[in-house]
Amino acid sequence: MFTGIVEELGTIAEVTDQGDAIRLTIEASTVLDGTVLGDSISVNGCCLTVAELGEGRWTADLMQETLDKTSLRGAAPGDRVNLERAVTVDKRLGGHIVQGHVDGVGEIVSRSPSEHWEVVEVSLPAHLARYLVDKGSITVDGVSLTVVEAGESSFTVSLIPETLARTTLGSRRPGDLVNLEADVIAKHVEKLLGAHASTHLPAHVQKDS
Repeated sequence: MFTGIVEELGTIAEVTDQGDAIRLTIEASTVLDGTVLGDSISVNGCCLTVAELGEGRWTADLMQETLDKTSLRGAAPGDRVNLERAVTVDKRLGGHIVQGHVDGVGEIVSRSPSEHWEVVEVSLPAHLARYLVDKGSITVDGVSLTVVEAGESSFTVSLIPETLARTTLGSRRPGDLVNLEADVIAKHVEKLLGAHASTHLPAHVQKDS
């Protein structure tokens, strides 16, 4: 589990194509502190397992499912990526509960700079729209953000200077793809309410359905 508070920007050093998978080697420093083989690190919001450790770098294996469902399918050497180690129980939950399980891929639609912040619009896959509400939480490329306006096909977020400087969201441009993860609490509530509603339907309706 993660919090969506990016610890550092890493750099993709190598991408090894294995046909139905790739090996991703990333240069980093902060996230390697205390990290051992088998630990989890979020890369642009995607939870990956440390398979190899080297001096100032680490390697993860990405299977086809990950390539199909995330923007990491387009990873290339030199790309900057948002990195965060899995949260420990003694840490503050500075963002929100983030699983590192990407729900869909969005696209930067527009950027509207202001003097002290920047409003960014991101396209939204249709199946995720129901989980977003104004002032709710969304994870964009591993960054915990507050939704400004939630629409049916897109949403907006306001990025402060700290976020612009310390994450890849400062350099994303219209057309760039980003990984999205909806608030897991919203997904659990939807499932629980759905089960509750079905058990309280009249008997003849339950039978017909």
